[in-house]
Amino acid sequence: MAGTRTRRGAGLEQSRTARAAALADELHHECTFLLELYRKKEAFSEELTVGGERLVTVPLLSSQLSPNDRLWRLYSALQQCRNLLERAIGLEEGVGNDGDRVQYESQKKTVRDRLGHLLASTRLLLEDGAGTAAFTPDPKNTEIGSPVNGGPFQLKLWIYRIFNELEYWTLAASKTLKALHSDGAAPKERGTRGRPRGRRTRR
Repeated sequence: MAGTRTRRGAGLEQSRTARAAALADELHHECTFLLELYRKKEAFSEELTVGGERLVTVPLLSSQLSPNDRLWRLYSALQQCRNLLERAIGLEEGVGNDGDRVQYESQKKTVRDRLGHLLASTRLLLEDGAGTAAFTPDPKNTEIGSPVNGGPFQLKLWIYRIFNELEYWTLAASKTLKALHSDGAAPKERGTRGRPRGRRTRR
């Protein structure tokens, strides 16, 4: 019975990992489309590149890390992506809506909603895990690198950088979760969960 419960638990974790991987893959495509819409809206060239440090302050993922630690880094990066996206949405609302932005605004909402779902799915995978290495909490100052006092063009470039970060980290999420699923490396449960339970004595 104990072996059966262990196999079922492992199967459940793998199923969760597979669903999270599928969600990350879909979100990556949505982020790529959002970046394309933004580029067209602002008439940016496809060859446009932006310099500077990455906006998401999380070390790159490594296959040398344990599954839990990779998930913690990924979860931390996605949290920061969500904060940056919320900041970008707020700043764009502040400068008004110019032109026909119906599809663009709808796509931003889709990305925000699905990013929330991916965060929830990743958190679920970590609920029973013990890995905590390299976990970086949400940045307290969301205005770091934000050209609040700059001109409209600087703001547009900053938002463009945010959408690039979203595309980068959702691709990283898709690859990481797919690798964990194919390797069968689901996060391990805490030791207290694995203790056998005593049988109840019928009276």
